[in-house]
Amino acid sequence: MTNSTPRFWRRTLSMFYDFLLLLAIWFIASFIFHLVFRDTTAVYFRPLFQFYLLFVAGIYFIWFWTHGGQTLAMQTWKMRVVTSSGQRLTTRQAITRYLLAVIGITFFGFGIMWALFDRDRQYLHDRLAGTRIVNVEN
Repeated sequence: MTNSTPRFWRRTLSMFYDFLLLLAIWFIASFIFHLVFRDTTAVYFRPLFQFYLLFVAGIYFIWFWTHGGQTLAMQTWKMRVVTSSGQRLTTRQAITRYLLAVIGITFFGFGIMWALFDRDRQYLHDRLAGTRIVNVEN
């Protein structure tokens, strides 16, 4: 593994690929949710469903980041997320990174655009969580 940071557009394309994979996971998760909660007119339905999808996405990312440091898309694009010192992420670091990423993306992608101006080209959530994305050698 090298210590170089992948280019912004490569990381962004990987993120888009992860989003497509996540859509497939959400499709299955939604089907299961709707089997359990059939009353779609209930006041609690929409916020509970949104929280559930956010939780499912969190499980996907946190599990992959703590078990090898790569989501399926990151494996394809030959990248890995590590701590700022190059170690594997702990569960706490992965949760922190995920929650900060959700916040940064929610605010019009500000956390992603941050990388265009960051001295090390890191996303804001990586900077705040003490993590970084690095290239992986074959």
